[in-house]
Amino acid sequence: MAEQLRLMAVHAHPDDESSKGAATMAKYVAEGHEVMVVTLTGGERGSILNPAMERPDVLENITQIRREEMAEAAKILGIQHRWLGYVDSGLPEGDPLPPLPDGCFALVPLEGPTEKLVEVIREFRPHVIVTYDENGGYPHPDHIRCHEVSVAAFEAAGDPERFTGAGEPWTPLKLYYSHGFSRLRMQRMHDAMEARGLESPYKEWLSKWDPDKGDVADRVTSRVECGEYFHVRDDALRAHATQIDPNSRWFVIPLELQREVWPFEEYELARSLVDTTLPEDDLFDGITEKVTA
Repeated sequence: MAEQLRLMAVHAHPDDESSKGAATMAKYVAEGHEVMVVTLTGGERGSILNPAMERPDVLENITQIRREEMAEAAKILGIQHRWLGYVDSGLPEGDPLPPLPDGCFALVPLEGPTEKLVEVIREFRPHVIVTYDENGGYPHPDHIRCHEVSVAAFEAAGDPERFTGAGEPWTPLKLYYSHGFSRLRMQRMHDAMEARGLESPYKEWLSKWDPDKGDVADRVTSRVECGEYFHVRDDALRAHATQIDPNSRWFVIPLELQREVWPFEEYELARSLVDTTLPEDDLFDGITEKVTA
């Protein structure tokens, strides 16, 4: 490898890094690059989605357990990890929606978490940052706030007049939004499962899809082929035992079928300070030439 490059992925909660772009990160780690995940909240208010973990001792210690799960997932992926230290906002449900809890991440003024993320960016010096789009991937208030903080920090990190006490300025070269749940991908997987006489986990989901909402596949600019690392992604997901049921639809589709039908993880190039040609197959496209020039 001619040059070691650095990628940072910014996520709202522990487990998000393993369900969004994990195989890409494992691929880059295997290729000798440095990867860091920054988790903005502790996931304290996330539901326990694995029936085997619905126990009083888990509920009483959920904050520490989620930290331990994140540490295990980071070890499996081979990444560096940082907590930004904010409190999970929870996903409000009901009609009307209840107010967000006092002190939660989604209610914190933007400047504070932006400065803290800028400090981590200036220390790690990533060439690429990956986060969510303006919709958060799905409309969780922490995901939307994560987008806002990530974009603001991307813009501010290289400005010597912003956050002067947060380290030496560093300018990341590319910003991506991860897009993992496109209708196109689900349809391809669904068709492949049914063609093999297998029950598709996407049947009901696809039947309820609103055609007016469009498809994030239309926004994808970059596909990273990383099927070789899908098993690493799945192992990292299972490490989040309070969040991931090992018998859930996450693991229904055989890895061999996934690698045959859709061996990619997908992204949207949102900002670039280097020349690159779309579509891309590498998030570092255009960067190696610049850093070695």
